[in-house]
Amino acid sequence: MDSSRSHTATVDPKGLLIGWTIIILWVSSLLFLLKWDFSWTSPLTYLAILIQMHLYTGLFITAHDAMHGVVTSHKKLNHITGWIAALLFSYNFYWKLFPKHHEHHRYVATAQDPDYHASERFFPWYLSFIRQYVTIWQILLMAISFNLLKLFLPTENLIIFWMLPAILSTLQLFYFGTYLPHKGESDNKHHSNSQGKNHLWAFLSCYFFGYHFEHHDSPGTPWWRLWRVKEGQTA
Repeated sequence: MDSSRSHTATVDPKGLLIGWTIIILWVSSLLFLLKWDFSWTSPLTYLAILIQMHLYTGLFITAHDAMHGVVTSHKKLNHITGWIAALLFSYNFYWKLFPKHHEHHRYVATAQDPDYHASERFFPWYLSFIRQYVTIWQILLMAISFNLLKLFLPTENLIIFWMLPAILSTLQLFYFGTYLPHKGESDNKHHSNSQGKNHLWAFLSCYFFGYHFEHHDSPGTPWWRLWRVKEGQTA
C-alpha cells in the first residue's frame, strides 16, 4: 500500500547497491566475529556488538523497503532481496511480514494495527510486538542452527555476536520505529510522531525511521532518502 508519492522508478541502481551492501557487511562482519578471539575487557567487543546490532537493523529495514517496492524497480529482484534480508534476521519470513506491515500502514495506531498496543506501556507493547512477528518455526530454526554451529564455532561467539545483536536490534526497531513514533496523541492524519531534525542521530538510531511521519506520508521513499523528505525536498 504505497501512496501515489512513490519514487520506485528513481531508486535504481542505488537502492539495490545499498541493500546488498548492508547484507554483505552483515555476513562479512558475522563471519569475522564468530571466529574472533575477543576479550571481555576490550571496548572493541562492545563496539562490535553495537555494530552488528545496527547491521541487523539494516537487514530489517532493507526487507521493509522491499515491502514498499523501493529496493529496485525490478519486482522479482526487489522481493528476492527482501526475502533474503528478512531470512538472515533470525529466519523472519518476508511473506508473513508483508501483509502485517501493510496493515500497519492502513490502520495505524488503531485496534486493527498489528504493531500497536492500546496500553502504550513499553514492555506490554514490546511483548505484543514480538508475538506478532516471532513464530515457533523461527525459534526452532534458530535452535537447530545454534546447535549445529556450536559444533564448529565457539559458543560464546555465537551468543554474543549472532544472537544478542538480533535481540538488541528488535529493541532498537521497536523503540525508535514503533514506540516513540506512535506513542501518545498525534494530531496528524498518519497518527505518527517524528523526531527533531538531526540526520546523524536519525541514521544511527534507526536508519532515519525516527522521521516517522515522513515515512507514513511518503511510503514510496526509501530509507536513505527520508532525510530529504524531512528537509522538505523532493525525495
